[in-house]
Formats: sequence, C-alpha cells, structure tokens
Amino acid sequence: MLSSAPRPRTWLAAARRRQRELTAGARTLPDYLVLGAQKAGTTSLHRYLEQHPCVAPAALKEIHFFDLEFWRGERWYRSHFPSSLYRTYAHRVHGRRVLSGEASPYYLLHPLAPRRAQMTVPAARLIAILRNPVERAHSHYHHNVQWQLEDCSTFPEALELEEQRLAGERERILADARYQSFHHRHHSYLARGVYVEQLRAWLEHFPREQMLVLESGQFLHDTPAVFRRVLDFLELPPWEPREYLRHNESRRPPLDPRLRARLAAWFEPHNRALYQLLGQDLGWEREA
Repeated sequence: MLSSAPRPRTWLAAARRRQRELTAGARTLPDYLVLGAQKAGTTSLHRYLEQHPCVAPAALKEIHFFDLEFWRGERWYRSHFPSSLYRTYAHRVHGRRVLSGEASPYYLLHPLAPRRAQMTVPAARLIAILRNPVERAHSHYHHNVQWQLEDCSTFPEALELEEQRLAGERERILADARYQSFHHRHHSYLARGVYVEQLRAWLEHFPREQMLVLESGQFLHDTPAVFRRVLDFLELPPWEPREYLRHNESRRPPLDPRLRARLAAWFEPHNRALYQLLGQDLGWEREA
C-alpha cells in the first residue's frame, strides 16, 4: 500500500514556512528590489547578488508582494526575509551591514506596485534592467509557449490579440486590490516594453538617486563591469561569483526581419522618450 504521508522535503518546506511566519515580527524588510523587466536578466542578477557574502537571501526570488500578494499584509512579507538577529550576527562577522532583497519582474509593470512599495519600503534601492523591447517581447512569447501560458500558435497572432486581451485590465487592477489579471501579467508583450511609462510611475514615488537602470545587452556582454555598478549602487564591497552563469535563458527561433522592423518602428517613439528620461541613448534602433 502506498503511504499518504508527506514526503520529507515537502514536510520540511512547510515547517520552514511556518517557522518564518511565526517569527515574522522579528524579521526585516528588504533593502533592495529588482523590479524587472521580465526576460532581461533579472534572474541572473538576483543569483549573483544572493551569493555575495554581505547579502542574506530572501526565502524566494519572486515574492510578488507589491503586485499580487499585497493583501496578505506586511507581516507575511517580512516572513520571507532574514531575522534581525541573524543580520546583526552577520554584520559582526563581516564587519559591515548585510543586505537582503528580492526580484519580482512584474513589479515594473504593475500599476499599484510603486505606491505600495513606497508605503512599505521607502528607503529601498531599486534596480531595473531594460532589454531591447523587440527582443524582450519575442523572448517573452516563447517563454510563455514553453510554460503553456500562451495558446496562440504564432508570435504575430499573440501581438494581434494583445490590445483585446488587455482591454480594461489595468482599470480592473486599480479598482480591486485583490484582482489578478492573467492577461496583464502574461500577455503584455508590447506593454512591458514601454519602459518610459513604467519608470515614470516609479519615479513619482521614489527619488531618482534610489533607482539604478541597467541595459540588458551591456549586462550580457560585460557582466563583471555592470555587476560592479550594482555593488557600488548598493554600497556592497567588491566581490565576484566564481563564474557568471546565465540563468533562465530560453531558446527561440529567429524573428522574421519584416516583423522586427515593424516592431522597432512601433517602439521607436517610446524608446526616444525613454532615452530622454534617462539622459542616455541605449542604441536599440541600431540593433533593428
């Protein structure tokens, strides 16, 4: 007869969750948030940071508190982070402050996340990684196909349906704090690439000096240099992982050049406004 007893790992994970919940009042809030964008390198950056000797990792990479789980309350959020006692001990061991943080790529797009984060962690440092929106959208589609989150058989079909799928979803999110929009989260191929609107929303609630904006291509091609910028921004001591492995990569077929050109033209005015906001030309038009 098969046993109905829980497997040891499942039981252990549940016990750890319960222990964190019971001690939530003695735990700290995050010092930094990696906001997104999705499919831009957030997983790799999070993995590098959590290996740093002066970073105490959260229980999960993507806690989704400020987008999907805010209704659970601050105590629930705190349960995912290290205790004050542990951080005090780690501070003594390393001789400097130990940080903690999380990375939830939907934060960048979610319309309620900036205000919620400002209410909860007003001093947090914010990190955004932006990828050429054409490449990001194409990668996003194939990621969804891989994880069975997309039933459109082609990328152009999914793009054609986006406006219909997203119609009214932002308004529903704003009207109901517990409303979760599957389409807004998963089928926002074009919307997620309009970075200028998303960054402006966050900058309405946080000063510019608390936000670091990185470019995904630079992060990919000169990872050590970009990672040093992140450490400087977080005021962490210099350090490097043993190797810079790439995480959460997805394989996909090449994008049709004609569709690439159409998408580049669609994003061009949004990118131009982004470059003006950042005071930096990210050069995505030259990649088209």
